[in-house]
Amino acid sequence: MAMTVGSGDEEEVPMSDINVVPFTDVMLVLVIIFLIAVPVAIQTVPISLPKVRYEATTTKPENVSLIVRNGANGSCEVYWGMQRVNQKELLDRGVKKLEDQIKKVGGVQNITEENMPEAHIRGDINAQYKCIGAAIITMQQAGFQRVGFISEPPPLAGVRAE
Repeated sequence: MAMTVGSGDEEEVPMSDINVVPFTDVMLVLVIIFLIAVPVAIQTVPISLPKVRYEATTTKPENVSLIVRNGANGSCEVYWGMQRVNQKELLDRGVKKLEDQIKKVGGVQNITEENMPEAHIRGDINAQYKCIGAAIITMQQAGFQRVGFISEPPPLAGVRAE
């Protein structure tokens, strides 16, 4: 039995219920599309990066200079200054360097960002990531809070553009 709307004089129009299942399906599909599309749109935001070729590194006497390169048969070679060290020696030297610096400044309470040693890694362009990553982790385990990379900018072609 269909329900009708109207008063007795008007033409009777049957009132039917709206099927909301297709409407719900369309809305769910749109939600899924937006969930996929929004992260992609956020990742493609245009930005302007600084036009700096390099920043000069302030070399302090307490900083540690490490050189990392590939060795024979896929091994890693790490040099502290000019002396080759293995991972244990690197950790021991790093801990000793920090302990000596703490003694030099008169205790842990006197350590600041200015007198805290940094580790500067010069990684060969062909060095495997595992070699450089191991040097970073070892220096962090030794207690170095700042580990940075030293790079060489490409040669200038006449005039420096800034």
